[in-house]
Amino acid sequence: MANAARLVRGESQKEIAKLFDSVAGKYPRYTVWQDFMFMAATSISNAVDLVHQEEREKMYLQVADKYTSAELKVFAQIFNEVVNGMERNPDQDFLGDMYMSLELGNSHVGQFFTPYSVCRAMAAMAEPDVSGRIEREHFASVCDPACGAGALLVAFANECLKQKVNYQPNVLFVAQDLDMTVACMCYIHLSLLGCAGYVVVGDTLYSPSTSYDKRGLLPVDNGNVWYTPMYFSPIWHGRKICARMDLFAHRNAAESQHIKPEHFENAAPTVSKTTQHFEADAAGQLSFF
Repeated sequence: MANAARLVRGESQKEIAKLFDSVAGKYPRYTVWQDFMFMAATSISNAVDLVHQEEREKMYLQVADKYTSAELKVFAQIFNEVVNGMERNPDQDFLGDMYMSLELGNSHVGQFFTPYSVCRAMAAMAEPDVSGRIEREHFASVCDPACGAGALLVAFANECLKQKVNYQPNVLFVAQDLDMTVACMCYIHLSLLGCAGYVVVGDTLYSPSTSYDKRGLLPVDNGNVWYTPMYFSPIWHGRKICARMDLFAHRNAAESQHIKPEHFENAAPTVSKTTQHFEADAAGQLSFF
C-alpha cells in the first residue's frame, strides 16, 4: 500500500501527468518535479518579496538553464493546469495527490501524505468556532510544523469558509518542513488559495520557526522563509507595522542590545506594487492570479 500510486483524477491532473511525462526523461522524474516546484514557487515569491528576489532569481535561472525553451513552455503549461485545478476545486490536496500519483513519494524518509479526508476532519476539530476566536483576538493563526504539501492548512482554509469566515484577512497561516520540494508545494497551495502567511524551510525539531512578536507576524528569517502574496496585502502589512511598533515600545534594555531595526528587513519586506492586482470574487475572496 505504501508504494501504491493514487489514481490520477480530474481534468487538470490528467493533463499534468501527460505534460510531466513529456519532459521527464533527461533527468530522474523526482528531479524534474523538484525543479518545477522550485521554479513555480519562485515565480510567485519574486512577484511580491523584494528582499529575497535577487537571490532566488539567480537560483531560478540556474535551474531553468537545465531545460530547453520548449521544456520550459511545458512547465508553464503545467503551472497553468495547477491553477485551473485549484480554481475548479480548492477543497483538495491537489499537488499532494499529484505527487503520489506520479509515484514520487520517498518511502525512505517516511514521506506519506495524510489523506485529505483525514485533514478535513482534523481541521474541523481543531477550531469549531473560528469567528469567535477572531472576535476575541482580532485574527486567528494556524501552524503546521510538518506541513508536507500543506493539506492540513488547505483543509483549515476550507473549514473557515464552511464556518462563513473569510480567512484571507482573518487567519495567519504558518508552515514548516525540512523538505524544500514539499515546502514549495505547500507554498504554492497557500498562495493560490490567497492564504496570508509563510512557509519556513527547515528542521522543526532542530530549528523550529520562531518570531520576534508573540503572534507570529514577524518571523525570524534566515533566508529560508517564503511569504505568500496575501501576506503583503494592506491589512496584514498594517498588522506587521503595529507588531513592530509594539515590540520596540515594550522591549527592555537587555532586549534592545540584541534586537535591531535591520532584523526586521526580511520579516516585513517592502510592499510590492503587485498588491494592487488582488481582485475579489462574488464571495469576497481575493485572487492573485
